Amino acid sequence: MTSECPLRPRFLDAGEAALVVEFGTEVDPAISDRVLALDAALAAATPEGVRELVPTYRSLMIHYDPLRLGRDALVALVEERLAAPVAHARAASLWTLPCCYDEPYGEDLAEMAAIMGLSAAEAVAIHAGATYRAYMYGFAPGFTYLGGLPEEIAISRRTKPRPPHDTKVVLVGGGLSAIATFSMPTGWYVVGRTPERLYAPERPSAFLIEPGDSLRFEPIDVATFARLDARAESGEVIALRQTA
Repeated sequence: MTSECPLRPRFLDAGEAALVVEFGTEVDPAISDRVLALDAALAAATPEGVRELVPTYRSLMIHYDPLRLGRDALVALVEERLAAPVAHARAASLWTLPCCYDEPYGEDLAEMAAIMGLSAAEAVAIHAGATYRAYMYGFAPGFTYLGGLPEEIAISRRTKPRPPHDTKVVLVGGGLSAIATFSMPTGWYVVGRTPERLYAPERPSAFLIEPGDSLRFEPIDVATFARLDARAESGEVIALRQTA
C-alpha cells in the first residue's frame, strides 16, 4: 500500500500519560520510515520524563510522566526533533529465515491456497518469493507484523478463530504475513513454521529482528527443520543476516 505522508503529524492523547504521534493511516514504508526516524531521534537523547517509546505501522506512542513533562512541552520536543535532519540509528538488515511449509507445519496452507485459487506449491512459491518488511512487534512478545505480502495470497482473516497453533509459526491474513512466537488461537492462516526464535528473553537482545528490517523465507523440509530447530533451541541464531 502507498499513501501520502502529511508534513505535520497528528498528536493524539492516549489517556493522561501517553501521546500518539500519527504520521498516516496505512501500512506504508514511507510512513514507517518517519515513525522509526522519530523513534531513533528520541531514543538517542531521551527527554526527561519520557518512559517508553512504542513504534507501530503508522505512529509512535510516547509514554511519559505528566508530573515531569507536560503535554505541550512534549509536543514541542517532538516537533523540534522532526525539524532536525533525519539520522537513523542503524542500518537496516536483510534476514533469511528458514521456513517449513510441509505437513504438519503448514497446517492451513492447502485451505488458504484453495480459497485463493492456487495449488499449495504455487502458494509456497509466492510466499517464499517475496521480500517482507518488519513493521512492528505487537499483540504478544515477538509477534512480528510483516508487510509486503503478494496480492495473490492476500487472504482475509477468518471470521472465527481457529484452535491454538504451534509456536514459531508463519501466518498470513488481512493482507499481511506474520510470525507468532507463542501458541494461541488465531484468525490468521498457518502456512509454515520457522525453527528460528525471534524472541528469546535470555539473549542480550531479546528481539532478533528490528522494525524496519527486511526478511525472506527459505523453504526447508521436515528433516532440515528438525536439525535447525535443535540448534536454535540450544541458543544458536540460525537465520542469515545481511546489512546494508
